[in-house]
Amino acid sequence: MGTTYTVINLLIPKYLLQEKYFLFIVYCIYTVIISALFIILSLFYGLIFLSSLKFAGMAPMTRSPLFLFVAVYFVVFIASAFSLVQHNYKSTSANHELRNKILEAQLKLKEQELQYLKMQIHPHFLFNTLNTMYGFALKKSEQTPEMILMLSNLLDYLLYQVDKPLVSLHEEINHIKDYVALEKMRFSDTLKIDMKFENIPDTIQIAPMLFIPFVENSFKHGQIRNQKLTIVMKMIYINNEIHFSIKNSILNFSTDNHEYGIGLTNIKKRLSLLYPDNYKLEVTKNKEWYSVILILKL
Repeated sequence: MGTTYTVINLLIPKYLLQEKYFLFIVYCIYTVIISALFIILSLFYGLIFLSSLKFAGMAPMTRSPLFLFVAVYFVVFIASAFSLVQHNYKSTSANHELRNKILEAQLKLKEQELQYLKMQIHPHFLFNTLNTMYGFALKKSEQTPEMILMLSNLLDYLLYQVDKPLVSLHEEINHIKDYVALEKMRFSDTLKIDMKFENIPDTIQIAPMLFIPFVENSFKHGQIRNQKLTIVMKMIYINNEIHFSIKNSILNFSTDNHEYGIGLTNIKKRLSLLYPDNYKLEVTKNKEWYSVILILKL
């Protein structure tokens, strides 16, 4: 009992589990020596005091010193093994619980970051649209009421759809079309836009507001060349992937090296959070075009 207590309550937790292997081996040797001494003393105690030096009168199992050593250290081994198994089970349970808490904390952090990014998207979108309406209001354009109605539809989408984790891809496309219709009124004859949406299934769902920042930036940062702001937009669904591309005209002498400011920065963060390792985003620029290609694997 003394040897077992020493091993499982002192040597294992204080040295073995703390990875102090040298001290553990040294103290195990000390423990074996001391316990062997007590086993020998117990053997002589039984022979001298209990059997009056009559070896034949001793109990059969205590006549063999080897049996006593094997019996004692077998019990110590079994108890130590059980103690290690119990400790391993507790450690595994604790690690599993800790892992769940870490995953839960990471999930909450991602949700908070996504909400923060969405809060930035809303003012960014409204800022661009209200600037457009302000220009029409200054000109006292008859199209201002129609623009207000279109903005109302866009805000309705923002208020009731953007907070959802997923929305229909068709709804997102309709939102893009509404925004483009609003911008067509602002640019009038100076806008040339080509939009194609091909092979879009009704069942596809995506995170909201993934594509509209690229569309907004094409209008905001695009430049008129040959008396036209030219925008080419295409979206196609192929083999469980959404291929989206958009490019806008820029001037040959443009030295603007921006990357579309807060909109593109936010969309990159959102893509990394929502579709890690499942998207490819390329932004390129030459003398005539600023191009964005996004491939989203669902």
